[in-house]
Amino acid sequence: MMRQIVYPFLIILVITGCRHGSQLGVTENNRPVTVFEPGGEYASMRIPALVISKQGTLMAFTEARIGTSSDWADMDLLMRRSTDKGKTWQPAQVIASRRKGEPTNNPVPIVAEDGTIHLLFARDYARVYYTKSSDDGLTWSEPKDITEVFDGYKPDYPWNVVAPGPGHGIQLKNGRLLAPVWLARSATTPKRVHHPSCVVTVYSDDQGVTWHRGSIVADSTDDVKNPNESMAIQLADGHVMLMMRNPGEPHRKSVTYSSNGNSNWSKPMYHQDLFEIPCMASIVRVSEEKDGKGKNRIVFVNPDSEHIEKTPRRNLTAKLSYDEGKTFPIERVLNPGASGYSDLAVGEDGTIYCLYETNGSTGKDFKYTLVLQRFNIDWLTNGKDRFKK
Repeated sequence: MMRQIVYPFLIILVITGCRHGSQLGVTENNRPVTVFEPGGEYASMRIPALVISKQGTLMAFTEARIGTSSDWADMDLLMRRSTDKGKTWQPAQVIASRRKGEPTNNPVPIVAEDGTIHLLFARDYARVYYTKSSDDGLTWSEPKDITEVFDGYKPDYPWNVVAPGPGHGIQLKNGRLLAPVWLARSATTPKRVHHPSCVVTVYSDDQGVTWHRGSIVADSTDDVKNPNESMAIQLADGHVMLMMRNPGEPHRKSVTYSSNGNSNWSKPMYHQDLFEIPCMASIVRVSEEKDGKGKNRIVFVNPDSEHIEKTPRRNLTAKLSYDEGKTFPIERVLNPGASGYSDLAVGEDGTIYCLYETNGSTGKDFKYTLVLQRFNIDWLTNGKDRFKK
């Protein structure tokens, strides 16, 4: 049986601003709502993942870290559901409970066309599991260990750290389930660290029954050093674009493209419009042009603190692309304060939901809270564009 944990419902009011213009007052649509917050044995809530089901239910996932905010802390993997567009949230479910010395980490949910919610997650950065829900997230199947898929990389890349995503995965137009993953190894010591690292993808063509490994997307090179946390999006022409985190210079996200999401990836290139803190970021499709109708719209969110001294994780910013991710000319600040990892989901009515980390504590052991913020194309463009399918 899955445990349920009750969290208090809290609304936080903030003023959001536009980097290049006037401020927007708080409205009902963009008030951040607390979804997960520290309390009791949980010292910090980190690593958000967010999807919206075919029934319109929002599902938010987090690592509930015990005693400390460390990546290596013991932790439970929690999920909460909202059936009213994120205004209120049901009690948390423990999707995968703690094991002493084995953190439960990096949730990657994928919404399938048939309504199934597929979920990958890791334990101890050493094993990967798969579970699914066929009843809109109310119950979940017994997790299945699929680490053998990743062991296939070891002859070429002897990893000792494996981490899916984090954030949502995608289903391609041909039905393929796709999840980015990053691997890390230490060439000089048995100690497990998060670098050097590479990025791969895993996929399923039979609705999660079996999973397969793709080719290595990007390894650490002089051009792109230690790529890791990544997110995929399918472009209108069917290609998959992978947006990757990079820890060093030149402080830009890198992107690469594949025709199928599992092989023949292009040489990674730095994207000049996407600042890198570094920090996990999110990207999602809002709309797609079909038969000459509608617009291609892709939204990207991360802490864009390029012009802030020492570039802390602040200034969570949404950016909009009309040309399938080539450029992101429109941007607006969601949260000017402390903000970190984020994930995005889009409702049928065009509402964009952003689940992100924020932190009000001081000192080294940050106590992260996850909040949900809603916005739309109208707000993002200051009324110059409105969502239409």
